[in-house]
Amino acid sequence: MLVGRAVERAAVERVLAEAGAGRCGALVVRGEAGIGKTALLDHAAATADGMRVLRVVGIESEAELPFAGLQLMLARFADRFDALPGRQSQALRTAFGASTLPGGPPAVGAAVLTLLSDLAEERPLLCLVDDAHWFDRSSIDALLFAVRRLHTDPVAMIFAARDGDRPFPAAGLDSIALQRLDPPDSNRLLASVRTLPREAAERVLAESEGNPLAILELAASDRADRPSAPVTPLPASGRLEEHFRLQIRALPENAQRALLLAAADHTSELQAFSAAAASLGLVAADLAPAEQERLVQVTSDSIEFRHPLIRSAVYQDAPFAQRVAAHEALAGSFSDPRDADRRAWHLAAAAGGTDDLAAAELERAALRAVGRGGPASAARALERAAQLSNDRADRARRLVGAARATYDAGRLDHAAELAAAGGELTRQPSERAEASWIRAQVAYERISPAEASALSLAAAVPILSTDPDRAVSILAEATWCARDAADPVLLGRCVEQLQSVPGGLAEALIGFNDLLLGNVKPAVASMRTLLPAALELDATLDRLTAGYMAVLIGADTLGLTLLESHVATLRRDGALGWLPYAQEPLALAQLVTGRFQDAEATVTEAIELATDLGLDLQVVVLTSISAWLAAVRGDTAAAEQATLVLGDTRQHRMSAALVTWALALVDLMAGQPVAALDRLERVCDGPSGRDVAVRAIPDHVEAAVRAGETDRAGRHLPALIEWATESGNPAAQALVLRCEALLSEGPEAHQAFEAALRLDGCGPYDRARTSLAYGEWLRRNRRRTAARAQLVEALSTFERIAAYGWERRVRTELTALGDTAPEPAIGGSQLTPQELQVVRRAAQGMSNREIAAELFLSPRTVGHHLYKAYPKLGVSRRSQLAGLTP
Repeated sequence: MLVGRAVERAAVERVLAEAGAGRCGALVVRGEAGIGKTALLDHAAATADGMRVLRVVGIESEAELPFAGLQLMLARFADRFDALPGRQSQALRTAFGASTLPGGPPAVGAAVLTLLSDLAEERPLLCLVDDAHWFDRSSIDALLFAVRRLHTDPVAMIFAARDGDRPFPAAGLDSIALQRLDPPDSNRLLASVRTLPREAAERVLAESEGNPLAILELAASDRADRPSAPVTPLPASGRLEEHFRLQIRALPENAQRALLLAAADHTSELQAFSAAAASLGLVAADLAPAEQERLVQVTSDSIEFRHPLIRSAVYQDAPFAQRVAAHEALAGSFSDPRDADRRAWHLAAAAGGTDDLAAAELERAALRAVGRGGPASAARALERAAQLSNDRADRARRLVGAARATYDAGRLDHAAELAAAGGELTRQPSERAEASWIRAQVAYERISPAEASALSLAAAVPILSTDPDRAVSILAEATWCARDAADPVLLGRCVEQLQSVPGGLAEALIGFNDLLLGNVKPAVASMRTLLPAALELDATLDRLTAGYMAVLIGADTLGLTLLESHVATLRRDGALGWLPYAQEPLALAQLVTGRFQDAEATVTEAIELATDLGLDLQVVVLTSISAWLAAVRGDTAAAEQATLVLGDTRQHRMSAALVTWALALVDLMAGQPVAALDRLERVCDGPSGRDVAVRAIPDHVEAAVRAGETDRAGRHLPALIEWATESGNPAAQALVLRCEALLSEGPEAHQAFEAALRLDGCGPYDRARTSLAYGEWLRRNRRRTAARAQLVEALSTFERIAAYGWERRVRTELTALGDTAPEPAIGGSQLTPQELQVVRRAAQGMSNREIAAELFLSPRTVGHHLYKAYPKLGVSRRSQLAGLTP
């Protein structure tokens, strides 16, 4: 019965109304046991007119079984799995144990997203998840991923979770906390169920302290109207458990033992109970007294406790020996291979100390969980297996395995703790390396890239001779972290270790380090060795590394091809966890080649995914790219907000350099060259200035020239010249010529500008910047017609690629010529990043469903983006998109 709760009911009804209006809504209802969460879900179900209602309850015993919660919710729709996109169908079948290809929670989340969207197409959908804190983490992660991306689908999802030691993670979702009833509502609830003498009613209200279930239970007790001695005050849930314990202790002994057996399993299956009961000399009829007291309800196939607190009271009040016996009986009753995980956990619960049999069973359960893409379940199984292990080596191996699974499940701090414990315990170099690598990966997010690089180096060294392939993988990560930290000492240590390992990747990584250390000629030669076979590499770190290295040595077209191919492969495989990391270098490659709309679409999606997946530092890194794009786009406010990012880069100096470059561009566009020059000095110094920021050197030269400090203009120019010479990249050579033009006068400047514009292969942004600078030079030299031609060309390009930040400079120059600048064009640049991604795929002939699968959206959301994009593009139907290239 729901009494009061006007604010809470309004919150629920608001979520239902949003779904009715075609928008996804989600709500988390939190509160202590008995506070009325289930009653509020009842209210939601009762008011969901015309909606399909999916209602499930989390089961404590299945909290460690991967995707058990999703099976409860979605198994009834297994006949629809074949209609899902191929990889999504495979991921969901794997999660449900019908396949063996791992997909992981994010991939399953994409499948759940599509399935819920399909169901909502038929009629609005309401999903109610009670006791959500007992849902396994893999299921929760998948559901949260889906609900955060069901933007325009008529889906409402309400979770009810108990406060306590097992928190329910739902960052970003609206949440309400149920409070205890006030005295008037408590009185109303009591009066609705029983009329008691005034003194008895006052005692019930005082002892229940506004907890609705406590009011109902104490009011229903045959002791409610009897005098009682004062007791030490307890929390309402404590009073309830004590109330239930008194009822349990009054039962016959066999009824208490039967209740304990039912409470120990939590599955509610009568068949499992009966098999275990027989070994203890019990039968289902022994539950009859508990049924009469309304503690449980027994049906033909299940045993249901009236409230989870009753189950808790039964289990906690039983002697330890009886609990062990119950778990042993249950473990012995599970002979079906499909129940192997349940058997393993019951064996573990029955263990009083170490137990190698139970530990081995749990380790096998963990392997099954990994195979189904459930790292959280695997982590808990391995950690418990380690606790049960007698042998030091077994304990160490399981601890390190638990650390890896815990890291994969997103619990970084605990992963570091387990890795430290396992690394200290093990004597195996490979396990010690794995433990150090896990700690390095956690350090990247929690401490700094420099700390991560140092730990990765420590992980690789012991296995350089015994497992060189694995050592190179770890050293590659050490290199990337040293690059992110822009730390020359760490870069030198990476080179030193890589020199002892044969192979093309190791040689290329040495070249990468050399480049950042300023040894350009040998660097480019070494890095180039990886490129001929790059397209044949599999979609792992090798292709990612090769793609980014190609961009760094000026092979921009090949670099983009490799990185786009790598991202496409990750999309196809549903590897969402890796996607934001792969999109970072892709966005940088798109950025430096002037594909700003593509870069913005890439980085916007990556930030959303990284946020959903809890990749906090990666969000910061991606935001630094977004800041640079905002500066060029002319969104000064967004770019300046990046100063907050600059303060939270955790010594990720490459991101700090990119943000500083963005702020320098804002200064340069605003006519503040001195401020820009100071910022660009920091950008172009050290290793950060030899990564993509080598392309900031022309901005440094321009700022110095405009500030009248030509002596500073040449400070970094030799590095650009050397890079352009060794790379042979026309775009780099054009940048050098622009710099030489800015530093020259008369015919030399004219020739340099003309030469820069004649070079093929220069990106549209860099070419437009050269046209702008050339137009300004021509105006100053009173060549009005030629100046206007260059400025109009620059303006047209800036508009086309959405580099609006430079338009003001162009228009100022045209005004100085006495001309009126053309009005801004209307076209694809007005599209939002997600609209751009959708439109491009629709123009290629992809269906809404295919686009949705690739972008991890619902088909309905794809349709919404197309609907919004058509008028911006001046079209009215899909077929007209084929001729557009926004």
